[in-house]
This record gives sequence, structure tokens and C-alpha cells, in this order.
Amino acid sequence: MIDDLDLGFDEAERGEKGRHRRGFRKRNGGSGGGRGKTFLALLMALVLLGAIGGGAFYGFDRIQNYFVTPDYEGAGAGEITVEIKNGALLADMADALVEADVVKSQKAFVEAAEANSRSKNIQPGTYKLRKQMSAASAVTAMLDLKNKIVNGLTIPEGRTSFNIYKLLSEKTKIPVKDFQTAAKDPEALGVPEWWFKREDGKKVVKSVEGFLYPDTYEIPPKATAESILKLMVDNFLSVTGGMKFADRVQKERGGVSPYEALIVASLAQAEAGNKDDLGKVARVAYNRVYGEFYCNCLEMDVTVNYYLESIGKPTKSSKQMTQSELDDQKNPYNRKLRGMIPTPINNPGKEALEGAMDPPVGKWFFFVAIDKQGHSAFAETPEQHERNKGKAREAGII
Repeated sequence: MIDDLDLGFDEAERGEKGRHRRGFRKRNGGSGGGRGKTFLALLMALVLLGAIGGGAFYGFDRIQNYFVTPDYEGAGAGEITVEIKNGALLADMADALVEADVVKSQKAFVEAAEANSRSKNIQPGTYKLRKQMSAASAVTAMLDLKNKIVNGLTIPEGRTSFNIYKLLSEKTKIPVKDFQTAAKDPEALGVPEWWFKREDGKKVVKSVEGFLYPDTYEIPPKATAESILKLMVDNFLSVTGGMKFADRVQKERGGVSPYEALIVASLAQAEAGNKDDLGKVARVAYNRVYGEFYCNCLEMDVTVNYYLESIGKPTKSSKQMTQSELDDQKNPYNRKLRGMIPTPINNPGKEALEGAMDPPVGKWFFFVAIDKQGHSAFAETPEQHERNKGKAREAGII
């Protein structure tokens, strides 16, 4: 109790402290002597609190935060850009905004977003916001697309990494060499090591080819070659993870690894003239390499073109290719090479991935385009294939 404190009373009072204190307890603050001591003790306590000043108020502020959500007031001031990453939850968005001092606390932003039914429409991307905004103002600003910095770039399906680097360089002004350097270590870009495992006994060649998922990307203003490629790899992992691509390939494709299936998806993306045929072309690739095809080779000209592009030479149509180019023994993507090629030859989209993961049942070894919409006719025997080629000639395709 306060009146038990030794607050510096004179000796006379000390001499009678037993009587006074016992009387105080009995009276519970009754007569004037007790009230005087209590007043003096309270006064001294206030002086002591004043002496520690800021520390006491700091402690009070911390306690207050347990009951009151820390939040700024108003629309804020100045300007700052904040990136909201793909797949970010409200808490992730709040963390980015707190770090940039846009909002005062994670709790304030989450509560404001939950109170706004439109907050689910907040998109990933880079936003132009103000510092020290109220959480409600920040939510409103992020729902206004005028505040979203649009710097989008669409990567079409089936583009090679070489072509993608050029597209990215044109958009961002980052040199192609920077992308080439960043791509030298696919695992550093986020490709898990297990993706490069093969079941066909072939030497593993680690390449980012196949992992740069085709999509429309918002390129952050301060992006680097490495951060952009990481974004694309992360998107690939998200899409294939959602499809359970690796799991299904291992369970359903009979000894074919996910990486080999990714190669097949890239072949289908390159060869199929119509999305309806993606799965059938994938089946042809599997049949040729792992089935009873005469050479167990792919015998696809698109693999030759990939090699030409990789060494800086122009690609060609099948008619333009010379015999030496078609059968170059130095070419690791030689169309007559037994077994599967070293890497994917482009970056396939979701439908091509689905086709390689779950191709239709068929014993086809051959196919040829037969109309101007890119549809192909598929055959099991060379004789059937010749008849289909006749249809293609009649349609003016070949």
C-alpha cells in the first residue's frame, strides 16, 4: 500500500509510525493524518512518473495498441510505389504496405480490406500510393486501376528462351546478355533440382528452357533480369503444381519423368497446328521414342530449328533445310537421335502441358496438317500416312 512507503517523513512521525499506521489500517483512510499521508504519497508517485516520462508513456502506448488498431488518418502524402506479388494474401499485402510506410499496421489494413467487399478484386502488380494513408484509403486506392502501374508484357506460348530474352529486353531495356547470364543457373531462379531427373538414362542438361511460363506479366519498374525470370519460373511452378503435372506423369506415364514429359509438351506446342491436336502430337512423340518406332527417334524437324536458333542461325521451313542440317551428327537435337532430346525446345502453355500429361490413347506414329486451320490427320502405318499426305496436297498445305 502507498502509506507503507518511506517517503521521507520527519523523525517525530517515524517515532509514532506504529500507532499511526495501525490506526490507518483500522480506519481505512478515515482521519486527517491518514489523508495527508495518502495525498503526499500520491503526489510523490506522480513526480516519479514524471521523472521517467517517455518510458511510462511508451509503455502506455504499447498497452493501448492491444485495444486500439494502430492506423494513420487521411489520404496520406507524397508518393511511393509498392509491388503486390502474385498469390499475395491480405496479410502479405499488408506486410508490403507497412514496410513502405503506406499503412501503420498489418491489422489496420486487413480489417479495412475485410470491411470492403470489393477488396477481393485487388490485383497483383505495382501501385502508386502515398505514405501514411489510413488503411481504408489504401484499400480504396488499390481498387482504383488509375493507381496501378501498367507495364504488361505478353509472352506467347511456344516461344524459345532466346526469343523471350529479346522480347523482355525490348520491353525493359535490360540487355539480352543479362537474361542469358541469369538463365545459366536455373536452380537459382527457383527450378527445383528434382525437375531435372530423367528415367531414360540420358545425360541431364540443366536449362531454363521450358520453365519460362507463357503469360502476361506486370514488370515492376525496378525489375532485374534475374527477378523477371524468377517471376516466370514461379508462375510455371504454380501452374504445374495446380495441375499436379509431376505427380500424374509419374503415376500415369509409365516410367517417363516429369522433365521428359515437359520436353514432349514443348514438342507438341511446336508441332501442333491446332490446339485440338496437342494431345495427339504428344502421343506420337511418346510412341516414337518409347514405343516400337523403327528408330526410337523423334524425327521432327522442329528439333533441328531449335539447334539452329541456339547457335545463332536463322530457322528454316522443312523444305528449306538441307540434308546436312537434317542429319548433322554434331547436333544434340538431331531428329534421328535415338531417345528423347536433351531439353525442351520452347516454353509450352497449359494446354500443351495437359496434352503431354494426359494424351489420348492411340498407336499413331505419323501426322500431317490437312487444312488451313492447322488440323492434322494421324496414322499408324506409312501407308495411311501417305494417303493423308495426299489429302494435304489436295488442300494445298504441302
